[in-house]
Amino acid sequence: MPDPRFIENNYPFQSHLGFELKEWRADYALIEVPIADFMQNRQGLPHGGVHATLLDSAMGFAGCYTGDADQRQMALTLSMTVNYVGQAQGRRLLAEGWRTGGGRRTYFAEGAVRDELGTLVATATGVFRYRSQG
Repeated sequence: MPDPRFIENNYPFQSHLGFELKEWRADYALIEVPIADFMQNRQGLPHGGVHATLLDSAMGFAGCYTGDADQRQMALTLSMTVNYVGQAQGRRLLAEGWRTGGGRRTYFAEGAVRDELGTLVATATGVFRYRSQG
């Protein structure tokens, strides 16, 4: 569980999807969401956009951890590539994000979505730009 001092209020899209930030530390984030009926595509599977959203969010959080509850860092996604590699078998999705490099203004990240059974569903890489505090 993330340090309660760093927990932010859910933003509207996060509340709608129902995902929770389960772990957050320097260069890492873990997000979890139950698979709900409204997330399914025409085939009855979680829509690829849900996987992409979870990956984008996990990688975004991974690069924005500051370790200071009074200093929030935000970032924008510049580019993201998602690879769909499997099909969820479970009832929950877990998205992990790792900051893998970068500098003062941009950072690089990787992510993976698995179900609670460990099935790899999707992977991603992304480039993010830090937003200036102003």
